[in-house]
Amino acid sequence: MNLKKIFLIIFIFFISAISYAQYDSIPFDGYDRTYLVHLPTGYTGTTDLPLIIAMHGGFGNAFNIENQSQLSLKADTENFIVVYPEGVKGGFLNIRTWNAGWCCGFSSSSNIDDVGFIDSLLNILNSQYSIDTNRIYATGMSNGGFMAYRLACELSNRIAAIAPVASSMSMTSCTPIRSVPVISFHSYSDSNVPYLGGVGSGSSNHYNPPQDSVMNAWANINNCGIINDTIINNTQYTLTKWTNCECSTEIHHYITQDGGHSWPGGVQTGTGDPVSNFINATDLMWPFFQQHSLDCSNPLSVSDKGLEKDIIEIYPNPTSGKLKINSKIIYQEMNISIFTITGKNILRNKDQTEIDISHLPIGTYFVLINIDGNIKAEKILKIE
Repeated sequence: MNLKKIFLIIFIFFISAISYAQYDSIPFDGYDRTYLVHLPTGYTGTTDLPLIIAMHGGFGNAFNIENQSQLSLKADTENFIVVYPEGVKGGFLNIRTWNAGWCCGFSSSSNIDDVGFIDSLLNILNSQYSIDTNRIYATGMSNGGFMAYRLACELSNRIAAIAPVASSMSMTSCTPIRSVPVISFHSYSDSNVPYLGGVGSGSSNHYNPPQDSVMNAWANINNCGIINDTIINNTQYTLTKWTNCECSTEIHHYITQDGGHSWPGGVQTGTGDPVSNFINATDLMWPFFQQHSLDCSNPLSVSDKGLEKDIIEIYPNPTSGKLKINSKIIYQEMNISIFTITGKNILRNKDQTEIDISHLPIGTYFVLINIDGNIKAEKILKIE
């Protein structure tokens, strides 16, 4: 083998072993909107990869949140793409912020269309890179976390799950078209966005809803059956879960005893609070993201808990109009929910043994019956 071929092989090996980052911009709504894209090591463009949208906090930028979260390093080992979009600069301090509702700063007061920007950015990225459009996720620190909540409210057709960090929600209304899984990270010591709510010590001077109020609001949006289930509560951190939600979604809420207004397990910024040493938000959000996607073809993947196969009968199936439900056991309460194939809850009844679905379009649906905490799920077909 000649020397030229040896150098060529070494060069190709070197190129394939390094990751790729590009800082770019797109014109949107009168602004030159900037963003940083990180492609993982060995990206070839032949396989569609998950995408995480990571948004900086106030005073931050794309490079700041990349370093703070260490998401690019995670992307290289787990093989996903990260985009770090940037908010618009403005206001007295001329800092970048996101319009996440009543938070925060110039972007909020100027009603910057940040949801529209992210929507357009996703279109651009999808045309340039191999992205699995069913597995697009959003996370953010502080004001960026607020923005993640807004994306879940208004762009749930594209965002499969969110992971807000050191943030709350500042939306007056939230009506996603599908249930959105949430994994949230906070610290009891966060004075900028206080755990118990209220106006924090930060420069934005806005009201923050309490953390449990935000989680319970999402539990209601996602129609979760099990709420405020404390899984871990020790001297390091608390983990609370909301489960049995539509479309197999879940809500996980981590609250650390250490740290502050910072990214748990990440890199402390020059002016920021110490980070938590008890958990690592980046390491925890990725496996959570991996469990969820926009594809909800089997939203009721629950087992019958305590109900034998023939205890509950749902008939006729297929049906053109009315479903009948027959229980062979005596019960105190029976709750019935009907879901679309995408996991949207479209009908609820209580203690009724005959359900009229004649008004529903022809197609496949899921029926979930909860009898005194015992669950049966069955697929049904609506015909003419």
